Amino acid sequence: MAASGSIKKIFGPDGVLAGHLGGYEPRPGQQQMAAAVATALGGSDEISFTEPDQAVCLVVEAETGLGKTLAYLVPAVLSGRKVVVSTNTRNLQDQILKHEIPFIRKYIEPQLRALCVKGRQNYLCLYRWHQYRAAGQPALVADQAADRIDGWLKKTTFADRAELTWLPGASPLWRKICCLPHFCLGGDCPDGAACFLNRLRREAAASRLLVVNHHLLFSDLAVRRSGHGEVLPRYEAVIFDEAHHVENVATTFFGFSFSRYQVLDLAADVERSARSGLAGEKQQEVQGAAGSLVGLLEQFFSRFPAALGRFPLAGLRDTQPEFERRRDTLLEAFHRLAGSMDGLDNREEPWGQYILRCEELASRLDTITAETFTDIPAEDVRFVHWYERREKNLVLSATPIDVADDLQETLFTSMAAVILTSATLSAGGDFTYFRRRLGLPEETSTLAFPSPFDYANRTLLHVPDKMFPEPAAPGYGAALHQRIEELIRLAGGRALVLFTSIQAMENACRALEERLEFPLLLQGTGPRHELLSRFARENESVLFAVSSFWEGVDIPGESLSLVIID
Repeated sequence: MAASGSIKKIFGPDGVLAGHLGGYEPRPGQQQMAAAVATALGGSDEISFTEPDQAVCLVVEAETGLGKTLAYLVPAVLSGRKVVVSTNTRNLQDQILKHEIPFIRKYIEPQLRALCVKGRQNYLCLYRWHQYRAAGQPALVADQAADRIDGWLKKTTFADRAELTWLPGASPLWRKICCLPHFCLGGDCPDGAACFLNRLRREAAASRLLVVNHHLLFSDLAVRRSGHGEVLPRYEAVIFDEAHHVENVATTFFGFSFSRYQVLDLAADVERSARSGLAGEKQQEVQGAAGSLVGLLEQFFSRFPAALGRFPLAGLRDTQPEFERRRDTLLEAFHRLAGSMDGLDNREEPWGQYILRCEELASRLDTITAETFTDIPAEDVRFVHWYERREKNLVLSATPIDVADDLQETLFTSMAAVILTSATLSAGGDFTYFRRRLGLPEETSTLAFPSPFDYANRTLLHVPDKMFPEPAAPGYGAALHQRIEELIRLAGGRALVLFTSIQAMENACRALEERLEFPLLLQGTGPRHELLSRFARENESVLFAVSSFWEGVDIPGESLSLVIID
Protein backbone atom coordinates (compact mmCIF):
# COMPACT_ATOMS: atom_id res chain seq x y z
CA MET A 1 0.00 0.00 0.00
CA ALA A 2 1.50 3.33 -1.03
CA ALA A 3 1.64 6.06 1.62
CA SER A 4 0.02 8.64 -0.64
CA GLY A 5 -3.76 8.61 -0.37
CA SER A 6 -3.88 5.83 2.22
CA ILE A 7 -4.06 7.89 5.43
CA LYS A 8 -7.80 8.56 5.11
CA LYS A 9 -8.45 4.89 4.36
CA ILE A 10 -6.75 3.93 7.61
CA PHE A 11 -7.71 6.74 10.02
CA GLY A 12 -11.12 7.72 8.62
CA PRO A 13 -14.58 6.80 10.02
CA ASP A 14 -14.76 3.68 7.84
CA GLY A 15 -11.04 2.96 7.90
CA VAL A 16 -8.86 0.14 9.15
CA LEU A 17 -8.59 1.50 12.70
CA ALA A 18 -12.34 2.02 13.06
CA GLY A 19 -13.00 -1.50 11.82
CA HIS A 20 -10.45 -3.39 13.87
CA LEU A 21 -9.33 -1.33 16.88
CA GLY A 22 -11.73 -1.73 19.77
CA GLY A 23 -13.12 1.55 21.10
CA TYR A 24 -11.52 3.58 18.33
CA GLU A 25 -13.02 6.98 17.58
CA PRO A 26 -11.80 8.95 14.53
CA ARG A 27 -9.92 12.08 15.59
CA PRO A 28 -9.29 14.84 13.04
CA GLY A 29 -6.06 15.77 14.82
CA GLN A 30 -4.72 12.23 14.57
CA GLN A 31 -5.47 12.08 10.85
CA GLN A 32 -3.88 15.50 10.26
CA MET A 33 -0.77 14.47 12.18
CA ALA A 34 -0.48 11.22 10.21
CA ALA A 35 -0.78 13.13 6.94
CA ALA A 36 1.93 15.60 8.03
CA VAL A 37 4.26 12.76 9.04
CA ALA A 38 3.64 11.02 5.71
CA THR A 39 4.51 14.23 3.86
CA ALA A 40 7.69 14.74 5.89
CA LEU A 41 8.86 11.17 5.34
CA GLY A 42 8.02 11.23 1.67
CA GLY A 43 8.36 7.70 0.39
CA SER A 44 10.71 5.41 -1.45
CA ASP A 45 10.32 2.02 -3.02
CA GLU A 46 14.06 1.50 -2.72
CA ILE A 47 16.12 2.44 0.32
CA SER A 48 18.71 5.10 -0.47
CA PHE A 49 21.32 6.29 1.96
CA THR A 50 22.33 9.35 -0.01
CA GLU A 51 22.73 12.03 2.64
CA PRO A 52 20.67 15.21 2.02
CA ASP A 53 21.93 18.72 2.63
CA GLN A 54 19.18 19.26 5.19
CA ALA A 55 16.59 16.94 6.70
CA VAL A 56 12.90 17.67 6.36
CA CYS A 57 11.96 18.51 9.96
CA LEU A 58 8.55 18.38 11.60
CA VAL A 59 7.60 19.22 15.19
CA VAL A 60 4.23 18.02 16.49
CA GLU A 61 2.80 18.77 19.91
CA ALA A 62 0.08 16.18 20.42
CA GLU A 63 -1.60 16.22 23.80
CA THR A 64 -2.83 13.17 25.66
CA GLY A 65 -5.49 11.10 23.92
CA LEU A 66 -4.76 12.10 20.34
CA GLY A 67 -3.30 8.72 19.38
CA LYS A 68 0.05 10.10 18.22
CA THR A 69 1.86 6.75 18.35
CA LEU A 70 -0.19 5.27 15.50
CA ALA A 71 -0.21 8.68 13.82
CA TYR A 72 3.54 8.42 13.23
CA LEU A 73 3.99 4.63 13.08
CA VAL A 74 1.53 4.02 10.25
CA PRO A 75 3.04 6.59 7.83
CA ALA A 76 6.53 5.45 8.85
CA VAL A 77 5.69 1.90 7.82
CA LEU A 78 3.96 2.99 4.61
CA SER A 79 6.82 5.28 3.58
CA GLY A 80 9.11 2.40 2.67
CA ARG A 81 12.01 4.16 4.36
CA LYS A 82 14.26 2.70 7.04
CA VAL A 83 13.04 4.56 10.13
CA VAL A 84 14.25 4.66 13.73
CA VAL A 85 11.63 5.43 16.39
CA SER A 86 13.31 6.76 19.51
CA THR A 87 11.56 6.99 22.90
CA ASN A 88 12.69 8.10 26.33
CA THR A 89 10.90 5.43 28.37
CA ARG A 90 10.78 1.67 28.19
CA ASN A 91 7.05 1.79 28.92
CA LEU A 92 6.42 3.46 25.57
CA GLN A 93 8.75 1.00 23.84
CA ASP A 94 6.77 -1.90 25.31
CA GLN A 95 3.50 -0.32 24.18
CA ILE A 96 4.80 0.06 20.62
CA LEU A 97 6.20 -3.47 20.44
CA LYS A 98 3.40 -5.34 22.20
CA HIS A 99 0.38 -3.44 20.86
CA GLU A 100 0.93 -1.10 17.90
CA ILE A 101 3.39 -3.19 15.86
CA PRO A 102 1.32 -6.43 16.06
CA PHE A 103 -1.79 -4.45 15.03
CA ILE A 104 0.01 -2.91 12.05
CA ARG A 105 1.34 -6.32 11.00
CA LYS A 106 -2.10 -7.88 11.19
CA TYR A 107 -4.17 -5.24 9.43
CA ILE A 108 -1.87 -2.90 7.47
CA GLU A 109 1.54 -4.35 6.56
CA PRO A 110 1.92 -8.12 7.13
CA GLN A 111 5.53 -8.14 5.89
CA LEU A 112 6.72 -5.48 8.33
CA ARG A 113 10.09 -6.31 9.92
CA ALA A 114 10.41 -4.31 13.13
CA LEU A 115 12.86 -4.76 15.98
CA CYS A 116 13.62 -3.24 19.37
CA VAL A 117 17.34 -2.59 19.78
CA LYS A 118 18.73 -1.90 23.26
CA GLY A 119 22.15 -1.07 24.62
CA ARG A 120 24.57 -3.99 24.43
CA GLN A 121 24.61 -4.46 28.21
CA ASN A 122 21.05 -5.81 27.89
CA TYR A 123 22.29 -8.92 26.05
CA LEU A 124 24.24 -11.93 27.30
CA CYS A 125 27.80 -12.46 26.07
CA LEU A 126 28.39 -16.15 25.32
CA TYR A 127 32.14 -15.82 25.73
CA ARG A 128 31.83 -14.31 29.20
CA TRP A 129 29.16 -16.85 30.17
CA HIS A 130 31.35 -19.78 29.12
CA GLN A 131 34.26 -18.25 31.03
CA TYR A 132 32.28 -18.15 34.26
CA ARG A 133 30.83 -21.62 33.78
CA ALA A 134 34.30 -23.03 33.16
CA ALA A 135 35.78 -21.15 36.11
CA GLY A 136 33.36 -22.92 38.45
CA GLN A 137 32.19 -20.10 40.68
CA PRO A 138 29.78 -22.12 42.84
CA ALA A 139 28.25 -19.45 45.04
CA LEU A 140 27.69 -16.92 42.29
CA VAL A 141 26.49 -19.37 39.68
CA ALA A 142 24.34 -21.52 41.96
CA ASP A 143 22.65 -18.50 43.50
CA GLN A 144 21.55 -17.30 40.07
CA ALA A 145 20.22 -20.65 38.85
CA ALA A 146 22.80 -21.24 36.11
CA ASP A 147 20.94 -24.26 34.79
CA ARG A 148 17.94 -22.03 34.06
CA ILE A 149 20.17 -19.68 32.09
CA ASP A 150 21.65 -22.60 30.13
CA GLY A 151 18.15 -23.78 29.27
CA TRP A 152 17.14 -20.26 28.28
CA LEU A 153 20.15 -19.92 25.98
CA LYS A 154 18.98 -22.92 23.95
CA LYS A 155 15.73 -21.23 22.96
CA THR A 156 16.27 -17.46 23.15
CA THR A 157 16.75 -15.47 19.95
CA PHE A 158 18.84 -12.53 21.15
CA ALA A 159 19.51 -13.36 24.85
CA ASP A 160 17.75 -10.21 26.03
CA ARG A 161 18.01 -9.84 29.80
CA ALA A 162 14.37 -8.69 29.95
CA GLU A 163 13.31 -12.27 29.18
CA LEU A 164 14.75 -13.41 32.52
CA THR A 165 11.80 -12.17 34.54
CA TRP A 166 12.93 -14.24 37.53
CA LEU A 167 16.40 -12.67 37.67
CA PRO A 168 16.59 -9.83 40.24
CA GLY A 169 17.02 -6.38 38.77
CA ALA A 170 20.25 -5.81 40.71
CA SER A 171 21.66 -9.27 39.95
CA PRO A 172 25.45 -9.33 40.50
CA LEU A 173 25.73 -12.12 37.95
CA TRP A 174 24.38 -10.15 35.00
CA ARG A 175 27.20 -7.61 35.24
CA LYS A 176 29.61 -10.54 34.92
CA ILE A 177 28.05 -12.07 31.81
CA CYS A 178 26.50 -9.24 29.78
CA CYS A 179 27.97 -7.71 26.63
CA LEU A 180 30.34 -4.83 27.34
CA PRO A 181 32.44 -3.08 24.70
CA HIS A 182 35.72 -3.38 26.58
CA PHE A 183 35.33 -7.16 26.94
CA CYS A 184 34.50 -7.80 23.29
CA LEU A 185 37.18 -9.80 21.44
CA GLY A 186 35.67 -9.00 18.05
CA GLY A 187 36.96 -11.26 15.29
CA ASP A 188 39.16 -13.15 17.78
CA CYS A 189 36.18 -14.32 19.87
CA PRO A 190 35.78 -18.14 19.89
CA ASP A 191 32.01 -17.67 20.26
CA GLY A 192 31.72 -15.12 17.47
CA ALA A 193 29.71 -17.39 15.16
CA ALA A 194 26.99 -17.87 17.79
CA CYS A 195 27.16 -14.32 19.22
CA PHE A 196 23.70 -13.04 20.13
CA LEU A 197 24.74 -9.42 19.58
CA ASN A 198 25.93 -10.22 16.05
CA ARG A 199 22.61 -11.96 15.40
CA LEU A 200 20.77 -8.88 16.66
CA ARG A 201 22.80 -6.64 14.37
CA ARG A 202 22.01 -8.80 11.34
CA GLU A 203 18.30 -8.66 12.12
CA ALA A 204 18.49 -4.90 12.70
CA ALA A 205 20.12 -4.44 9.31
CA ALA A 206 17.27 -6.37 7.68
CA SER A 207 14.48 -4.55 9.55
CA ARG A 208 12.68 -1.49 8.19
CA LEU A 209 11.58 -0.14 11.59
CA LEU A 210 13.85 0.01 14.64
CA VAL A 211 12.63 1.01 18.11
CA VAL A 212 15.33 2.38 20.42
CA ASN A 213 15.67 4.77 23.32
CA HIS A 214 17.13 8.27 23.10
CA HIS A 215 20.36 7.20 24.82
CA LEU A 216 21.12 4.52 22.23
CA LEU A 217 20.23 6.83 19.34
CA PHE A 218 22.58 9.56 20.55
CA SER A 219 25.25 6.99 21.34
CA ASP A 220 25.05 6.02 17.67
CA LEU A 221 25.28 9.65 16.52
CA ALA A 222 28.27 10.29 18.79
CA VAL A 223 30.10 7.15 17.60
CA ARG A 224 29.45 8.02 13.95
CA ARG A 225 30.86 11.51 14.47
CA SER A 226 34.00 10.08 16.09
CA GLY A 227 34.61 7.91 13.03
CA HIS A 228 34.76 4.73 15.14
CA GLY A 229 31.96 2.88 13.39
CA GLU A 230 28.29 2.79 14.26
CA VAL A 231 25.95 1.43 16.93
CA LEU A 232 22.91 1.07 14.65
CA PRO A 233 22.72 0.09 10.97
CA ARG A 234 22.22 2.96 8.54
CA TYR A 235 18.79 4.58 8.60
CA GLU A 236 17.06 7.34 6.67
CA ALA A 237 14.73 9.01 9.15
CA VAL A 238 14.27 9.42 12.90
CA ILE A 239 11.03 9.90 14.81
CA PHE A 240 11.55 11.15 18.36
CA ASP A 241 8.65 10.48 20.69
CA GLU A 242 8.85 12.05 24.17
CA ALA A 243 10.97 14.63 22.33
CA HIS A 244 11.02 17.06 25.26
CA HIS A 245 13.91 14.92 26.60
CA VAL A 246 16.03 15.21 23.45
CA GLU A 247 18.11 18.23 24.51
CA ASN A 248 19.05 16.74 27.90
CA VAL A 249 20.06 13.39 26.42
CA ALA A 250 22.02 15.07 23.62
CA THR A 251 23.83 17.21 26.19
CA THR A 252 25.00 14.06 27.97
CA PHE A 253 26.34 12.37 24.84
CA PHE A 254 28.00 15.43 23.32
CA GLY A 255 29.79 16.16 26.58
CA PHE A 256 32.56 14.34 28.46
CA SER A 257 32.81 12.67 31.84
CA PHE A 258 35.57 11.05 33.87
CA SER A 259 34.85 9.22 37.10
CA ARG A 260 36.61 7.37 39.88
CA TYR A 261 34.50 4.26 39.24
CA GLN A 262 35.52 4.17 35.56
CA VAL A 263 39.19 4.00 36.52
CA LEU A 264 38.63 1.48 39.32
CA ASP A 265 36.69 -0.76 36.92
CA LEU A 266 39.50 -0.57 34.37
CA ALA A 267 42.17 -1.41 36.95
CA ALA A 268 40.13 -4.34 38.32
CA ASP A 269 39.59 -5.75 34.82
CA VAL A 270 43.29 -5.47 33.98
CA GLU A 271 44.36 -7.13 37.22
CA ARG A 272 41.88 -9.99 36.68
CA SER A 273 43.19 -10.60 33.17
CA ALA A 274 46.79 -10.38 34.39
CA ARG A 275 46.14 -13.04 37.04
CA SER A 276 44.55 -15.45 34.57
CA GLY A 277 46.51 -14.70 31.40
CA LEU A 278 50.03 -13.64 32.42
CA ALA A 279 52.87 -14.93 34.56
CA GLY A 280 56.26 -13.89 35.88
CA GLU A 281 57.71 -10.44 35.33
CA LYS A 282 55.09 -9.42 32.77
CA GLN A 283 52.31 -10.18 35.21
CA GLN A 284 54.05 -8.12 37.90
CA GLU A 285 54.62 -5.23 35.47
CA VAL A 286 50.97 -5.03 34.39
CA GLN A 287 49.59 -5.49 37.90
CA GLY A 288 52.03 -2.93 39.25
CA ALA A 289 51.00 -0.37 36.62
CA ALA A 290 47.32 -0.96 37.41
CA GLY A 291 47.92 -0.60 41.15
CA SER A 292 49.96 2.57 40.64
CA LEU A 293 47.13 4.05 38.56
CA VAL A 294 44.65 3.49 41.39
CA GLY A 295 46.98 5.04 43.96
CA LEU A 296 47.60 8.14 41.88
CA LEU A 297 43.88 8.43 41.14
CA GLU A 298 43.10 8.55 44.87
CA GLN A 299 45.82 11.16 45.40
CA PHE A 300 44.39 13.29 42.60
CA PHE A 301 40.84 13.14 43.92
CA SER A 302 42.03 13.82 47.48
CA ARG A 303 42.64 17.41 46.34
CA PHE A 304 38.91 17.92 45.85
CA PRO A 305 36.77 19.26 48.73
CA ALA A 306 34.91 16.63 50.75
CA ALA A 307 31.49 18.32 50.50
CA LEU A 308 28.91 16.32 48.57
CA GLY A 309 27.22 17.95 45.59
CA ARG A 310 28.00 19.64 42.28
CA PHE A 311 30.58 22.43 42.01
CA PRO A 312 32.42 24.34 39.23
CA LEU A 313 35.92 23.09 38.51
CA ALA A 314 37.05 26.70 38.33
CA GLY A 315 36.57 26.80 42.09
CA LEU A 316 39.82 24.81 42.39
CA ARG A 317 41.89 27.73 41.06
CA ASP A 318 43.41 28.32 44.51
CA THR A 319 45.03 24.87 44.38
CA GLN A 320 46.00 25.16 40.70
CA PRO A 321 49.72 24.20 40.88
CA GLU A 322 49.11 21.07 42.99
CA PHE A 323 46.00 20.14 41.00
CA GLU A 324 47.81 20.35 37.67
CA ARG A 325 50.82 18.42 38.94
CA ARG A 326 48.71 15.54 40.23
CA ARG A 327 46.64 15.53 37.05
CA ASP A 328 49.76 15.28 34.88
CA THR A 329 51.09 12.45 37.05
CA LEU A 330 47.78 10.62 36.66
CA LEU A 331 47.88 11.07 32.88
CA GLU A 332 51.38 9.55 32.85
CA ALA A 333 50.05 6.56 34.83
CA PHE A 334 47.42 5.90 32.14
CA HIS A 335 50.09 5.92 29.44
CA ARG A 336 52.35 3.67 31.54
CA LEU A 337 49.57 1.11 32.02
CA ALA A 338 48.73 1.17 28.31
CA GLY A 339 52.40 0.68 27.46
CA SER A 340 52.69 -2.32 29.78
CA MET A 341 49.97 -4.12 27.80
CA ASP A 342 51.23 -3.22 24.34
CA GLY A 343 51.89 -6.29 22.19
CA LEU A 344 50.02 -8.79 24.39
CA ASP A 345 47.93 -11.51 22.70
CA ASN A 346 44.28 -10.44 22.35
CA ARG A 347 43.01 -13.95 21.74
CA GLU A 348 42.82 -14.84 25.42
CA GLU A 349 42.21 -11.49 27.11
CA PRO A 350 40.98 -8.16 25.63
CA TRP A 351 44.29 -6.31 26.09
CA GLY A 352 43.64 -4.12 23.08
CA GLN A 353 40.33 -2.98 24.58
CA TYR A 354 42.07 -2.16 27.86
CA ILE A 355 44.60 0.00 26.00
CA LEU A 356 41.78 1.85 24.24
CA ARG A 357 40.07 2.43 27.60
CA CYS A 358 43.31 3.85 29.02
CA GLU A 359 43.66 6.21 26.09
CA GLU A 360 39.99 7.24 26.20
CA LEU A 361 40.00 7.98 29.95
CA ALA A 362 43.26 9.92 29.70
CA SER A 363 41.85 11.94 26.82
CA ARG A 364 38.68 12.73 28.76
CA LEU A 365 40.61 13.81 31.84
CA ASP A 366 42.84 16.05 29.75
CA THR A 367 39.90 17.53 27.81
CA ILE A 368 37.79 18.26 30.88
CA THR A 369 40.57 19.87 32.89
CA ALA A 370 42.56 21.60 30.12
CA GLU A 371 40.43 24.75 30.09
CA THR A 372 39.66 24.82 33.81
CA PHE A 373 42.40 27.32 34.61
CA THR A 374 42.54 29.07 31.24
CA ASP A 375 41.02 32.51 30.78
CA ILE A 376 38.71 32.23 27.76
CA PRO A 377 36.52 35.06 26.44
CA ALA A 378 32.91 34.49 27.46
CA GLU A 379 31.74 34.35 23.85
CA ASP A 380 34.13 31.44 23.16
CA VAL A 381 33.09 29.28 26.11
CA ARG A 382 31.34 26.15 24.80
CA PHE A 383 31.38 23.89 27.86
CA VAL A 384 30.59 24.11 31.55
CA HIS A 385 33.30 22.31 33.53
CA TRP A 386 32.17 20.91 36.85
CA TYR A 387 32.56 18.04 39.28
CA GLU A 388 30.16 16.06 41.43
CA ARG A 389 31.18 14.35 44.65
CA ARG A 390 28.95 11.50 45.75
CA GLU A 391 29.25 9.13 48.71
CA LYS A 392 31.76 6.81 47.01
CA ASN A 393 32.35 8.37 43.62
CA LEU A 394 33.64 11.58 42.10
CA VAL A 395 32.78 12.60 38.54
CA LEU A 396 34.38 15.31 36.41
CA SER A 397 32.25 16.60 33.54
CA ALA A 398 32.35 19.01 30.62
CA THR A 399 28.80 19.75 29.51
CA PRO A 400 28.05 21.67 26.30
CA ILE A 401 26.17 24.91 26.83
CA ASP A 402 24.40 24.52 23.50
CA VAL A 403 23.88 21.34 21.45
CA ALA A 404 22.38 23.06 18.41
CA ASP A 405 25.58 22.84 16.35
CA ASP A 406 26.14 19.22 17.38
CA LEU A 407 22.64 18.24 16.31
CA GLN A 408 23.01 20.13 13.05
CA GLU A 409 26.23 18.26 12.29
CA THR A 410 25.17 14.76 13.33
CA LEU A 411 21.41 14.69 12.78
CA PHE A 412 19.78 17.40 10.71
CA THR A 413 22.27 17.17 7.83
CA SER A 414 22.52 13.37 7.72
CA MET A 415 18.85 12.29 7.65
CA ALA A 416 16.12 12.54 5.04
CA ALA A 417 13.61 13.44 7.76
CA VAL A 418 13.53 14.16 11.49
CA ILE A 419 10.19 14.23 13.31
CA LEU A 420 9.86 15.30 16.95
CA THR A 421 6.67 14.81 18.92
CA SER A 422 5.50 15.00 22.51
CA ALA A 423 2.59 16.25 24.55
CA THR A 424 4.65 19.24 25.76
CA LEU A 425 6.99 21.05 23.36
CA SER A 426 5.76 24.64 23.03
CA ALA A 427 5.63 27.54 25.47
CA GLY A 428 2.18 29.06 25.24
CA GLY A 429 1.82 27.66 21.74
CA ASP A 430 5.17 29.09 20.60
CA PHE A 431 7.84 26.60 19.45
CA THR A 432 10.62 29.19 19.10
CA TYR A 433 12.50 28.19 22.27
CA PHE A 434 12.36 24.47 21.50
CA ARG A 435 13.43 25.04 17.90
CA ARG A 436 16.38 27.25 18.85
CA ARG A 437 17.65 24.99 21.62
CA LEU A 438 17.84 22.08 19.19
CA GLY A 439 19.08 24.11 16.24
CA LEU A 440 16.12 23.19 14.07
CA PRO A 441 15.99 24.96 10.69
CA GLU A 442 13.87 28.10 10.50
CA GLU A 443 11.61 26.44 7.91
CA THR A 444 10.71 23.59 10.29
CA SER A 445 6.97 22.88 10.19
CA THR A 446 5.19 22.91 13.55
CA LEU A 447 1.77 21.59 14.48
CA ALA A 448 -0.14 21.59 17.76
CA PHE A 449 -3.16 19.43 18.57
CA PRO A 450 -5.13 19.78 21.83
CA SER A 451 -6.31 16.77 23.76
CA PRO A 452 -9.70 15.44 22.68
CA PHE A 453 -10.52 14.75 26.33
CA ASP A 454 -13.10 16.98 28.02
CA TYR A 455 -11.02 17.66 31.12
CA ALA A 456 -13.23 20.50 32.35
CA ASN A 457 -16.33 18.31 32.62
CA ARG A 458 -14.89 14.82 33.04
CA THR A 459 -12.12 15.21 35.62
CA LEU A 460 -11.59 16.42 39.17
CA LEU A 461 -8.40 17.93 40.61
CA HIS A 462 -7.65 17.52 44.31
CA VAL A 463 -5.05 19.73 46.00
CA PRO A 464 -4.53 19.37 49.79
CA ASP A 465 -5.52 22.46 51.75
CA LYS A 466 -3.12 24.83 53.48
CA MET A 467 -3.32 22.88 56.73
CA PHE A 468 -1.64 19.85 55.14
CA PRO A 469 1.92 19.42 56.55
CA GLU A 470 4.89 20.55 54.49
CA PRO A 471 7.03 17.68 53.10
CA ALA A 472 9.84 18.30 55.62
CA ALA A 473 7.49 18.79 58.59
CA PRO A 474 6.91 16.15 61.29
CA GLY A 475 3.84 14.08 60.54
CA TYR A 476 3.98 14.62 56.79
CA GLY A 477 4.43 10.91 56.03
CA ALA A 478 1.47 9.83 58.14
CA ALA A 479 -0.74 12.59 56.70
CA LEU A 480 0.28 11.67 53.16
CA HIS A 481 -0.49 7.99 53.67
CA GLN A 482 -3.86 8.83 55.23
CA ARG A 483 -4.80 11.10 52.31
CA ILE A 484 -3.68 8.51 49.74
CA GLU A 485 -5.81 5.88 51.49
CA GLU A 486 -8.88 8.16 51.46
CA LEU A 487 -8.52 8.95 47.76
CA ILE A 488 -7.97 5.32 46.77
CA ARG A 489 -11.09 4.27 48.68
CA LEU A 490 -13.13 6.96 46.95
CA ALA A 491 -11.93 5.70 43.55
CA GLY A 492 -12.45 2.04 44.40
CA GLY A 493 -8.79 1.26 43.79
CA ARG A 494 -7.90 1.81 40.11
CA ALA A 495 -5.09 4.19 41.06
CA LEU A 496 -1.57 4.98 39.88
CA VAL A 497 0.39 6.50 42.77
CA LEU A 498 3.59 8.25 41.65
CA PHE A 499 6.50 9.24 43.86
CA THR A 500 9.73 11.18 43.43
CA SER A 501 11.83 8.68 45.42
CA ILE A 502 11.96 4.92 45.88
CA GLN A 503 12.01 5.28 49.65
CA ALA A 504 8.80 7.34 49.69
CA MET A 505 7.14 4.81 47.38
CA GLU A 506 8.13 1.84 49.52
CA ASN A 507 7.13 3.59 52.76
CA ALA A 508 3.67 4.37 51.41
CA CYS A 509 3.08 0.87 50.07
CA ARG A 510 4.25 -0.67 53.33
CA ALA A 511 2.00 1.61 55.37
CA LEU A 512 -1.09 0.90 53.26
CA GLU A 513 -0.79 -2.80 52.44
CA GLU A 514 -2.59 -3.81 55.65
CA ARG A 515 -5.12 -0.97 55.49
CA LEU A 516 -6.38 -1.41 51.94
CA GLU A 517 -8.29 -4.39 50.60
CA PHE A 518 -7.28 -3.64 47.01
CA PRO A 519 -4.38 -5.49 45.30
CA LEU A 520 -1.23 -3.37 45.63
CA LEU A 521 1.46 -3.51 42.94
CA LEU A 522 4.92 -2.13 43.68
CA GLN A 523 7.48 -1.11 41.08
CA GLY A 524 10.59 -3.24 41.39
CA THR A 525 8.76 -6.43 42.34
CA GLY A 526 8.47 -7.51 38.71
CA PRO A 527 9.18 -6.43 35.12
CA ARG A 528 7.53 -3.15 34.11
CA HIS A 529 5.45 -4.66 31.34
CA GLU A 530 4.12 -7.40 33.63
CA LEU A 531 3.11 -4.90 36.30
CA LEU A 532 1.34 -2.75 33.71
CA SER A 533 -0.37 -5.77 32.13
CA ARG A 534 -1.68 -6.93 35.49
CA PHE A 535 -2.77 -3.42 36.42
CA ALA A 536 -4.67 -3.12 33.13
CA ARG A 537 -6.35 -6.54 33.58
CA GLU A 538 -7.51 -5.98 37.14
CA ASN A 539 -10.21 -3.42 37.87
CA GLU A 540 -9.27 -2.55 41.45
CA SER A 541 -5.47 -2.67 41.57
CA VAL A 542 -3.27 0.14 42.86
CA LEU A 543 0.18 0.61 41.34
CA PHE A 544 2.91 2.39 43.34
CA ALA A 545 5.73 3.65 41.09
CA VAL A 546 8.49 6.21 40.58
CA SER A 547 10.01 8.16 37.68
CA SER A 548 9.98 5.50 34.94
CA PHE A 549 6.17 5.30 35.20
CA TRP A 550 5.61 9.05 34.98
CA GLU A 551 5.64 8.92 31.17
CA GLY A 552 4.81 6.49 28.40
CA VAL A 553 2.05 4.67 30.32
CA ASP A 554 -1.19 3.91 28.48
CA ILE A 555 -3.96 2.18 30.47
CA PRO A 556 -7.20 2.22 28.46
CA GLY A 557 -10.57 1.32 29.93
CA GLU A 558 -11.70 1.47 33.55
CA SER A 559 -8.56 0.14 35.26
CA LEU A 560 -7.10 3.63 35.81
CA SER A 561 -9.36 6.32 37.23
CA LEU A 562 -7.08 8.10 39.69
CA VAL A 563 -3.53 9.44 39.49
CA ILE A 564 -1.88 10.61 42.71
CA ILE A 565 1.42 12.51 42.54
CA ASP A 566 3.52 12.90 45.67
